[in-house]
Amino acid sequence: MAAIAIALVVFLLGALVISRPGADVPPSVLPTEGAAEALVAPALGGSVEGTIAALRERVRRVPEDAAAYAALSLAYVRQAAATADPTWYARAEEAIDRSFELAPEGSVEAFLARGSLAAGRHEFAEALAWGRRAVAADPHESAGYGIVGDALLELGRTRAAFRAFQRMVDVEPGLASYARVSYARELTGDLPGAIRAMRTARAFAGTNADAAWASAHVGLLELRRGRLAAAAAAFREAQALAPGSILAEAGLARLAAARGDLAAARARLDWLVERYPAPEYARMLGEVCRVLGHRACAREADALVRVQARLAAAQGVNTDLEIALFEADRGNPAAALRAARAEWERRRSVHVADALAWALHANGRDAEASRYARRALSLGTPDGTFLYHAGVIALALGRRAEGERLLERALSVDPYFSVLGARDARRLLGDLRAPS
Repeated sequence: MAAIAIALVVFLLGALVISRPGADVPPSVLPTEGAAEALVAPALGGSVEGTIAALRERVRRVPEDAAAYAALSLAYVRQAAATADPTWYARAEEAIDRSFELAPEGSVEAFLARGSLAAGRHEFAEALAWGRRAVAADPHESAGYGIVGDALLELGRTRAAFRAFQRMVDVEPGLASYARVSYARELTGDLPGAIRAMRTARAFAGTNADAAWASAHVGLLELRRGRLAAAAAAFREAQALAPGSILAEAGLARLAAARGDLAAARARLDWLVERYPAPEYARMLGEVCRVLGHRACAREADALVRVQARLAAAQGVNTDLEIALFEADRGNPAAALRAARAEWERRRSVHVADALAWALHANGRDAEASRYARRALSLGTPDGTFLYHAGVIALALGRRAEGERLLERALSVDPYFSVLGARDARRLLGDLRAPS
């Protein structure tokens, strides 16, 4: 059962966004600065449902198997990510609690499971502590370094995070470690390097589902570069490898929006949100519906975001980052700022800096917002949302040249970052350039 637990660790939460070694991506060139969210890596060796069924049967037959309960906890965390259903976290907690009841001294499997659960709930300080225990228990198990690095990125400790990822790469070059290299390069502005690293990650894929996951991420990176044909090819490849892939379908929805086919984007998003009601996709659906003038759809999408946030909070999942951005855009500035400040106290990544900047702007506090907007851009991350927010804040402060430059850069480096954001950036630039 220990082997099962170790294999399952590859899909624990570690950030969309990442790192790895190989001929074209030598580990010596890992960036020394960076930050990340938490990458949901794919499951290896079959479906999560099948793994859960097998582990449940194992603990039914051998109820004293602590390692099996740890593996089951990991599987539940993966299922929470795979279904956007946070109630799986409670089951994961119950399973890992049982593992420690049976073996109070713990084990590398148990430490990894605890760290995975904490990361899934966005409790990154706790994830870091458990990841470090896993590394101490077995320095030759790469997954522990992944948890440590992911948590450090979220906490804003980027140099230490990349040292952890370098160690992960050294211990076990593979899908999970190379995915982190890719994200790291994305964060520091090296999109070609990020794509090369993700293609290397794909070469390590052990199943079609793993390969599809990596291919879809290649598509997202190509889309960020504005290379629509290359993005389409990657998404179609992912779709062919794993029909019904959520990530591939989301990519195709983004692609349709980028091409201006908002009706097709809405159709894909309707399908997606019905099956996978993650706030990210509900929020995207709301944006598309607003541009289309479909007001009822937009209201329903916004309501779904808030419902999912409440469900997540009820299961111990921290959603302050997502809520800060959402409420800043949807007219509740006070709630946005409360959430952003609370999140900044917990972790200080570039993503949280951007959210806090935008929430402060929504509250008319642009001088303070500007400081956090600069922090969000400190790594050189080619994120259109970061640049757009910084540009709007600069304009609000009367810094016209700076604001114009930032808006131009947003549309240059990440032209399809947001249906509404990109539209508004173009409108603002048009107003700035209009004859007075």
